Amino acid sequence: MNKHIEKLYNSAKKPSRLVIGLMSGTSLDGLDVALCKIAGQGSDTKVELLEFTTVDYTQNYKSKIKSVFAKRQVDLQQVTLLHPWVGVLHGQMVNQCLANWGVQAAEIDAIASHGQTIYHCPLRQHGLTEFGNATLQIGDADHLAVTTGITTFGDFRQKHIAAGGEGAPLAVYGDYLFFTSKQENRILLNMGGIANLTYLPKTADSSAVFSSDTGPGNTIMDAFVQQHFAPLQYDKDSAIARQGTVNSGLLSALLEHDFFALNFPKTTGPEVFNLDYLAAAQQRSCTHDLALEDVLATLNVFSATTIANALNNAAAKLGEFSVYASGGGIHNPLLMEHILNLCPRVSEVRDTSELGIHPDAKEAVLFAILANECLVGGQQAFGNIEQGIPNVTMGKISFAD
Repeated sequence: MNKHIEKLYNSAKKPSRLVIGLMSGTSLDGLDVALCKIAGQGSDTKVELLEFTTVDYTQNYKSKIKSVFAKRQVDLQQVTLLHPWVGVLHGQMVNQCLANWGVQAAEIDAIASHGQTIYHCPLRQHGLTEFGNATLQIGDADHLAVTTGITTFGDFRQKHIAAGGEGAPLAVYGDYLFFTSKQENRILLNMGGIANLTYLPKTADSSAVFSSDTGPGNTIMDAFVQQHFAPLQYDKDSAIARQGTVNSGLLSALLEHDFFALNFPKTTGPEVFNLDYLAAAQQRSCTHDLALEDVLATLNVFSATTIANALNNAAAKLGEFSVYASGGGIHNPLLMEHILNLCPRVSEVRDTSELGIHPDAKEAVLFAILANECLVGGQQAFGNIEQGIPNVTMGKISFAD
């Protein structure tokens, strides 16, 4: 037996495993690194978050990724070079985290790496009937495994697409396995660059679970701040947006996209909702001369409205539920205020720390759970392709040598 397969076999037999989950989102703020102790599998999964940090990306990293990010035409050589470069860099970041935590690489059973999405392209977006859904993440798992000396599970989204999904949101799998409660219906709301939600019924009926993107979270707001208020990377504490006034004409133009009329499930990305989308909306609404603060205030309400519309849609169909939020959007107080004001049936939005997972760590933890399922799961069927959730095992395995 190959020594690496034997090690995986032995890891699978252990009562618990140490798995590092990595998440690098479309916000490009940094690499989320979560050290998780995971026991069990399927609905018996138990997760303890031992360590968590976000390693900030340098301006050099951001500029390199932005040169190929969410663009139809890019330098193919640059993409080819960045694929291994990101893998090595993420591996070096993991090594530094382990050193800071006083943990040896030999103690870790696996790394779960999401990679860096540079283009998300579902069929409904590209409209080319010869092709299906597609998505592309860079950050080669082989390079990450060799750099760290740790077996790495990566490239999770391709199996989802191969089995009929759109490659997103993948959070639904970990959400169902870890956050389902018999006491209450729950909606897990994640507000990263793009916002998404997962509905978890207290019946634990997997056929009733659904997950969908709702539209932009922070992506356009952050890009606008970076363009006009550099060196700021985002609107800290909503300080800029609070100085502005919402423009109803611009808001209406922003809400005109066909995506918002689609039924769940649906996916999207910064390929659609970006500064070009804002510019087109300003042209249609004749709002080119708006003060920058007014534009940002309107973008804040735009994201809040699309999120609130999705929550209200769920409330109308599902009845009572509790909302638990995660992602960078929870740190935008004005966004959170708008969401509550626009959702009369939601009295409170709590964060996932109340469920035992740091809200900034949630996505990284969920990929660690996917790796655990790839390693020891598979006994419990979960999925409903009509809801865009294929019943599949995800993650390609890269050995360290």
